[in-house]
Amino acid sequence: MRKIDLTNFQVARSETARDINRRIVLNLIRGHQPISRAELARHSGLQRSTVSVIAEQLIEERWVKEGANGHTLRGRRPRFLHLNKGRIGIIGINIRPATTTVALADLDANFVAQESIPTAPDPQQFIEELAPRLRNLIKMRKEITCEGIGVSLPGRVDLASQRLMFAPNLGWTDFDLREAIEKVTGLPVELENAANSCALAEFWFGSQALGVRNLVAITVSEGIGVGLILNHQLVQGSTGMAGEFGHTAIVQNGLKCRCGNTGCWELYASNSAAVRYYSQSTSAVRSVKTETRAEGAIPTFDDLLRLMEQGDPKAEGAITQMADYLGRGIAVLVTGLAPDVIVVIGEITRAWSRISSVIEEAISRHSFTRAGTKVVHANPSSQPRLRGTIAVVLQKHFGAPSVA
Repeated sequence: MRKIDLTNFQVARSETARDINRRIVLNLIRGHQPISRAELARHSGLQRSTVSVIAEQLIEERWVKEGANGHTLRGRRPRFLHLNKGRIGIIGINIRPATTTVALADLDANFVAQESIPTAPDPQQFIEELAPRLRNLIKMRKEITCEGIGVSLPGRVDLASQRLMFAPNLGWTDFDLREAIEKVTGLPVELENAANSCALAEFWFGSQALGVRNLVAITVSEGIGVGLILNHQLVQGSTGMAGEFGHTAIVQNGLKCRCGNTGCWELYASNSAAVRYYSQSTSAVRSVKTETRAEGAIPTFDDLLRLMEQGDPKAEGAITQMADYLGRGIAVLVTGLAPDVIVVIGEITRAWSRISSVIEEAISRHSFTRAGTKVVHANPSSQPRLRGTIAVVLQKHFGAPSVA
């Protein structure tokens, strides 16, 4: 049960009811298309006249289109309704420390165009390099109406100001990224932490979240992020900083983190941690043999995955150590939150068949609850981070409205 905050509330007006009914109809069309107005009335419990008014509004706004006529034994033949996926689009921007991916997608997060650019170290330079790519993307597909831009960030966004506040792996601080992108595109922009974006992607598009009320997404890359959906709601905290489990200490008197803490989980269970484990092993650096990487160079995490597949024991040892620490951190989430599903996202999932047992063993060693949490991985080919940027905008139209 949600308590009404008497210091910050909105009374229910007639517009509130119409907005809720509109979203119910829009979600029913999305989930059951093709569907007739009569079927919408049966599924929703709304009067047929109410459904017809909402449907006409959605058609006028180009969210919905009419398709073929249905069959009936008598009376007027029904017209089936579909989402107008070919006319409504969302732009997604997935920002990572090295590379930024920009894409245009339909309402089912099917990408119709995408490209990647290097992520500039300075945010203002980043905007200057990003702006022409966005304008070109919009210009290329004039038949598509862009409803907004979703941005996934390796950091936290302040809820009140919508400014990027905390991104140690990106190196940007207190920058108004939202206003900068809106200024160069003229489109509304929604910023979200990468882990939250991935949680929303699983919630709206993923097969793992069907029928699930409580879901945790863990992004494993240069650092570790955690996105929480509890009781069907994204948990952001009072300022938007909720979920920074990557910067909770799991090793006493451990390594110093860029956030200022010591022993942070991401220092021991991230891609960077695995590279460090490998490089610290005897003659590890000299064992890297690739055509594109000079002997003696620091290996990348992709190198480690490739070497592990080739049977390199040092690479396997490094990734196993990383997986063990990953499991230890997941045990904290299982014990503290008892979610239905935890979804692991990142390059590490390419080695899931080898590391899943290591993670499960670590969880069983460090968590003694009977939560029954299922730990699964997202398919990297589904681009969960990028799909999350689409979900960030989609939820503004399909999710439950914010009412007290």
